[in-house]
Amino acid sequence: MRREIHAEWTKLRTMPGPGWLLAGMVVLTVSMSAVAAGAVTCGSAGCGHDATRLGLMGVQLGQAMVALLAVLAVCGEYSTGLIGTSLTAMPRRATMLAAKASVLTGLTLVAGTVAVLGCVLAGRLLLPGSGFTAAHGYAPLSLADGPTLRAAAGSVLYLGLIALLSVGVAIAVRDSATATGVVLSLLYLFPLAIHMVGDEEAQRFLWSISPTNAGLAIQATTDATLLPLGPWAGLGVLTVWAFAALLTGWVLLRRRDA
Repeated sequence: MRREIHAEWTKLRTMPGPGWLLAGMVVLTVSMSAVAAGAVTCGSAGCGHDATRLGLMGVQLGQAMVALLAVLAVCGEYSTGLIGTSLTAMPRRATMLAAKASVLTGLTLVAGTVAVLGCVLAGRLLLPGSGFTAAHGYAPLSLADGPTLRAAAGSVLYLGLIALLSVGVAIAVRDSATATGVVLSLLYLFPLAIHMVGDEEAQRFLWSISPTNAGLAIQATTDATLLPLGPWAGLGVLTVWAFAALLTGWVLLRRRDA
């Protein structure tokens, strides 16, 4: 496995684009969180906002860069024909897929940690200026606070699971445009479509199986009991999506010539 991981790391390191996508993920995540922290105001006590979730809002944008990174790394091999060489050098396809997923997820977790820490810092600095003060019942964002630490750590795990989901989809479909469309539809169009459903029970069910909505429940620190799923249960739903995508990709990878 060490040889396969080294090979996947070498391929990714020598490809144009991954470094910029990871840097872009950090910048976009922190920037959107900073914009949200400065735009939303709390004018009185009990204004009803979840300050921690607001401070981590940038994760919703940064996940797109994670998806693009995974699709680039996987589908780039198919578009260039390098996948044939990879499978010749690493004939155990399950091991190759595991190595690819491990490298991409590891890089995502590192960059995600930097991005989430930046979000917490931005929220700590900017939210008080928007009215999220002790007088209104809000303490400054701090990782010393248990719910905030859970939301921050869970957000990093969320990004890692998005990487795994994207790898599975990309391996399954092999085409970069199609893989990008499928993943981004799951992340953005599915949540929007839920709001078009008129039946409340159906809405709650679709919310509970949506990888984005369920996964981001990990960020909730207030009124979490009102959500269809709790924070860790929601992240569990995203985990199921990620490993289902990887399993599908692995089965198709075994059955196809390349």
